Amino acid sequence: MGSSLILVVDDEPGVRDLISDALNLVGLSSITAAHGMEALTKLRDNQVDLMILDINMPTMDGYEVLERMRDQGSRTPVIVLTARLDREDTKRAFQLGADDFVRKPFGIEELTLRVNAILRRSQPQIENESVLVAGAITINLDQHLVSVDEVTIDLSPTEFRLLETFMQNQTRVLSKDFLLTEVWGLDNYADPNVVETYVSYLRKKLGDALSLRTVRGVGYQFTERVVQ
Repeated sequence: MGSSLILVVDDEPGVRDLISDALNLVGLSSITAAHGMEALTKLRDNQVDLMILDINMPTMDGYEVLERMRDQGSRTPVIVLTARLDREDTKRAFQLGADDFVRKPFGIEELTLRVNAILRRSQPQIENESVLVAGAITINLDQHLVSVDEVTIDLSPTEFRLLETFMQNQTRVLSKDFLLTEVWGLDNYADPNVVETYVSYLRKKLGDALSLRTVRGVGYQFTERVVQ
C-alpha cells in the first residue's frame, strides 16, 4: 500500500505535521489541508485513497466537509478526528458516511493501524472464488461490485466488506466483536454500536434481498446459502 495517498485535514499545523510524519514512517504518502474548502479542492485535484478529517475547524467544520463530499458523489474513505466526547458526534459522523472515528488525543500507532485497515478493505481482494451469490445478491470481489437482481447497488468500502464477511460466513452467528475485528481490523474498538449502524445501512440499501437475522445479545446471522 505504499502508493496510497492520504489527505490530512486539520487547522492545527502541529497535528497535520505529526500525522504526515507518522504516515511517512509506515510508507504512506500524504498531502495536507488547513481548512474545509482547501480539503475539498485537494480531494478534487488528487487521487486520494483516504482522508483523515478533523471535525473542529472554523468556517467549515468536518461534518460539512463530509456532507459535501458525499453529496458530490465522493466515496473516498474518511477517518474522523475529534476532541468531543458526545456519542451523538460519533453517530452523526457515521450517518454522514465516515468509515472510522478516532478521538483526540490519539496514539499514532492506533491511527496508522486504522488507516491501513481501511486501505485494505477499500481495495478489491484477490481470492480463488471471486463471485459470491446468495439469493438475489451477487458480490464480485475482483470488480468490487454488488448487485441485487442484476441491479448494481452502491456500497461504501466498509459496507462492502461487512456484506462480504456475512456472505463468507453463511449460517454462522457472528458476534459484534468478531465483526469489529474482521471488518474494522482492530480489537477493542471504541464504539461497538458502529456494527449496528452499518448493519442498518446494509438493510436499507439491500432491502428484502438481505436475509440477516439479529440474534439478541450475540450478533447477526446471514441465513441465505452462498452458492460458489
